[in-house]
Amino acid sequence: MSGPALKRIDSHSAIHEATLNEAIELTNMLEKIVDNSQEEKAMELAYVLLEQWETRTLAHAEAEEEGLYKDLVEDNPELKDDIVALTRDHDLLRLLVAEVKQLLPEHGVNSDVVQRFHSLIIVDQLHNQKEMEVLPDH
Repeated sequence: MSGPALKRIDSHSAIHEATLNEAIELTNMLEKIVDNSQEEKAMELAYVLLEQWETRTLAHAEAEEEGLYKDLVEDNPELKDDIVALTRDHDLLRLLVAEVKQLLPEHGVNSDVVQRFHSLIIVDQLHNQKEMEVLPDH
């Protein structure tokens, strides 16, 4: 069973918007720090950004999968394919985070890491758009 905030489209959308805007802001800061060759600050911020993705976006995704998505399919079996696609989006986010976690200690913050953070944003934006289409308007 999912909480009321996840089931209400306006509050759910607000959660997505706040989390995504924070990730965008941190990613833009990271890019500037990398451009200024501040390697130590870049590493610190990259780990902060990773934590943000894990504790905010991926924790939210897990809550959706454990409650909201199951409830939606139970209430409307026609949504099954959409829910599978939305869950795949979450898997892509998890894969990108795992890649960054592997790259950072091996190579530091380089263009590949920054690219993956931008990819996380793009996947999340597309995911959020689709999710708002799928969510019933309660």
